[in-house]
Amino acid sequence: MSPLVTLFRFLFHIGYFGPFVMGVLDSSFLVLPFGNDLVVVGLVAQHHRGMPWYILSAAVGSTVGALVLALVARKLGEEGLRRLAGQGRYEKLKNRIGKRAGLAVALAGLAPPPFPFTTVIAAVSAVDYPFSRLLPINFVARGARFTVLALLALRYGKAVIAIARSTPFKWSMAVFIVFCLVASGFSIWHWLRKPQPHKA
Repeated sequence: MSPLVTLFRFLFHIGYFGPFVMGVLDSSFLVLPFGNDLVVVGLVAQHHRGMPWYILSAAVGSTVGALVLALVARKLGEEGLRRLAGQGRYEKLKNRIGKRAGLAVALAGLAPPPFPFTTVIAAVSAVDYPFSRLLPINFVARGARFTVLALLALRYGKAVIAIARSTPFKWSMAVFIVFCLVASGFSIWHWLRKPQPHKA
């Protein structure tokens, strides 16, 4: 059994705390597109009455994960992030954000993958966008996103569970999980390694 399959089973087992744990991981260094979405949808589909608590748990967890990422990015600073992300990619993102950092954070929280959530959070943090704005905006945006997903789970919950139990879905998830393990390992290494100074 793969580590991520074990993780998902554990998250479902701990109930209301599951979306919180996945939110912290998913919003910091773990590369798992739709990870928290799947946890919220799966839990709501099985336990309708817990919907508000699953949404709150996921939004809080995502905000804690964003804080961890923001603290690392703030420590690296703008120059350190530029070295990690690459000059071209960083400058392009910085120009797009400009004076609309709050809007960028909101869109990052609302938009599904492949929107670069972690890159946006890291970029606005590196240029000292205040946590007092970043965290509440992220919380509200993520809460809105998870609310929509939870409502869909209420409507299509039985179909979601049936699909999740099908053999093609299980094989697809197995391939997806392998990809996520590799990508997550690279992501953690990429963020934790020391930026090398430019050669003169």
